[in-house]
Amino acid sequence: MRKLSSHRSHNPTIRVLLQAGSCSLLFLFFLAPAKIKQSQWTHAAATKEARRTWVEDTLKDLSLEEKVGQMLQVRYYLDYKSFDSPEYNLIRRELQEYHIGSAVCGMHFDNSGPIRSSALEAAKVANQLQTDAKLPLLLAADLERGVASRLHDVPAFPWPMAFGAANDPDKVERFGAATAREARAIGIQWALAPVADVNNNPANPIINTRSFGEDPQQVGFFVNAFVRGAHRNGLLVTAKHFPGNGDTITDSHLGVATIRGDMDHLQKVELPPFKEAINAGVDSIMLAHAIVPALEPDPERITTISSRVVKDVLRDQLKFTGVILTDALEMRGLTRLYDPRKGSPTARAAVDAVKAGNDVIMVPADLDGAFHAIVNAVRSGDITEARIDQSVQRVLEMKASVGLNKNRFVDLKQASSLTSEPPDMEFAQSVADDAVTLVRDDGKMLPLQRFDSRTQDGSAPTPSSQAERRLLVILLAESFETENGHELVSAIKNRRPNAEIFYFDGRFSTGLEPRVLSAANDAKEVVIAAYVILRSARQIELNGKYVTYFGLAGPSGKLLSQLLEIAPEKTVVLSLGSPYLIESHPEIKTYVCTYAMASTSEISAVKALFGELQNHAKLPVTLPGIAPRGFSLPWPTQERRDKQSSATTP
Repeated sequence: MRKLSSHRSHNPTIRVLLQAGSCSLLFLFFLAPAKIKQSQWTHAAATKEARRTWVEDTLKDLSLEEKVGQMLQVRYYLDYKSFDSPEYNLIRRELQEYHIGSAVCGMHFDNSGPIRSSALEAAKVANQLQTDAKLPLLLAADLERGVASRLHDVPAFPWPMAFGAANDPDKVERFGAATAREARAIGIQWALAPVADVNNNPANPIINTRSFGEDPQQVGFFVNAFVRGAHRNGLLVTAKHFPGNGDTITDSHLGVATIRGDMDHLQKVELPPFKEAINAGVDSIMLAHAIVPALEPDPERITTISSRVVKDVLRDQLKFTGVILTDALEMRGLTRLYDPRKGSPTARAAVDAVKAGNDVIMVPADLDGAFHAIVNAVRSGDITEARIDQSVQRVLEMKASVGLNKNRFVDLKQASSLTSEPPDMEFAQSVADDAVTLVRDDGKMLPLQRFDSRTQDGSAPTPSSQAERRLLVILLAESFETENGHELVSAIKNRRPNAEIFYFDGRFSTGLEPRVLSAANDAKEVVIAAYVILRSARQIELNGKYVTYFGLAGPSGKLLSQLLEIAPEKTVVLSLGSPYLIESHPEIKTYVCTYAMASTSEISAVKALFGELQNHAKLPVTLPGIAPRGFSLPWPTQERRDKQSSATTP
């Protein structure tokens, strides 16, 4: 028999048919593909039918109390001392007594910031929660920068605004895929991400670097890309905070935010990213606790409790059919609307949220009050049970879509390895590298020169050469978190071992100012790494007027101003966090933005200082009076500095 091909097939079915002759081969080419497609279609249809049957059968068997419980979400943590501890016993009781449908992963904090856990610890907690729940739980987390927001020793992705600076949707899609793989490995099926808010207000204290940027089209593209990547790897995703929380100066954790744009503005700016999310098949949308007069004229009816927003706009106009969830019901942006003398604010808010059309009530401060208030509202006829059924069906469909109807547990042996894959670690660093942006450059500082502990001929450097190249690095923050600065200092020391380092924390470092200022006076080169989180809209008095302040508050802000007075020409300011810092310090001569305080961003910043990066990042936001969106300067090269040095040498 004539040989059909010299190439060996890796498919055993094809090998058998090749041996049988040309007739079988023709059968393979013309009939087998149809059978394969038919088989795949049949399997998919059977799986879909199995999910539908599970949802219908489960819903039919639930009592009213169990249905209401499926609409409630509580908070869990990853650092329980044991599963017999009072802290864990509390959530076990909540799961069982209130028939809870979902739980969101929270964080504890100490004096050094958030306490992160290991992947194995997270997976163990997830499995225990699933063991203690009657129905499988949806476990959620704010994964705006991947699992690094909750775990240590995982890829340290920067904040979303860094992706905006890198301006590559493919990277966002890959980020969504990596986040999905890592989340599923530790038992989390539901990301409360991506942020679809357009950060077009520099004074925004709650969104800022959590947004991809200020351009609605770019934000929409990136939201769509994240959804695609996450879905490809089995993760449920949430677009937030509808209808857009980017243009506000109020933190809704503390008060009622207001989105003042008219309908035309909303259609052009706030809504496009949510439309992109819906087009991409986003599973859920989280509401903002905000007053939006263009959508709801009643100022007492914020989005969370407005049927105009939930039903008329989100359901009817935008045709969203997935799960709608509130932001946390413990937030003052909602509860302050209710007079506590008239009953539990949380309980009343929960009932109003259900009436408005929400499917999931997130973290009610008064869980018992919220649960019984909704149950009683149904029994009194204030809310129909059919309305409850609609929401519970959506929740159950989400659970079935990620396979919780078949298996609710994760493999503990895989948790650590799947959340620390070397390619993902390298990818996180590459994103941070691609994002660093040079906004100002006076041409005198960058790039810094490497100064190793020994000279090129192997001899020790002379004291005079050390003095000539004296580098001072000052890390400034209102309060440092545990991981802040370690990678930055290590990277600096690898390049300039004799660099002098100061940490200045506005809470604990008072009294250190004279030493820092004296060192800045003596140094040849000064690098200020400013860790900036804009937690609230700040107002300061300037020349008799109150203006918004974007910089560091308290002693750290004062020290930054003093340093810029002493040595503006020899100072580089690295903004690790909010890029808007320069708004309050326009005297900065050389300014570099990283958009994040991640360890990868620290490493990238140092690479940029020493001329090791030549990326093409651009500002994803406008810095009023400083630079427009899309602006950046080319990174200076060592050749340029050498020419300048030779030109100034007598």
